[in-house]
This record gives sequence, structure tokens and C-alpha cells, in this order.
Amino acid sequence: MIEGADYFVRVIDFPNGVNRVGFVLLNSDGTYSVYINARASAYAQKKAMRHEYNHMANDDMYGDKSILSIEKV
Repeated sequence: MIEGADYFVRVIDFPNGVNRVGFVLLNSDGTYSVYINARASAYAQKKAMRHEYNHMANDDMYGDKSILSIEKV
């Protein structure tokens, strides 16, 4: 658990052609919304959730790094 942070996970069908399993958004109230692709395998969903959780734990939304440089790590 991320201390002091609330997050909401939504498993939804991503539109055809969207080539990703998950993403996280920072909401205006400081909470997070994590979206996981329902069309992905259970393994891929779990891996994506771990990946997005790490973005929240590392405060990636608050830094000045670009998403491209964060994802290359």
C-alpha cells in the first residue's frame, strides 16, 4: 500500500488498436486512477498493475521527467 495515497483500479476493455495493458492517471484530488485492459491475460494485467503501482510509489507524476524518460528506465 502507498501510505497516504488512495487509488482506484478500473478494469475496462481498451479500444481496438490501443497497444497497452495499463496506465495510471493522477486525479485533481491527489488520488490515482489505474486503468487495466480487460482484454489482456491475467498475467499481463498483474504485471501492468505492478508497473503502474511503481509509478505511484515513485511519485513519477510529481517529477519533471518526461513520460518517455520514465518509461525507458
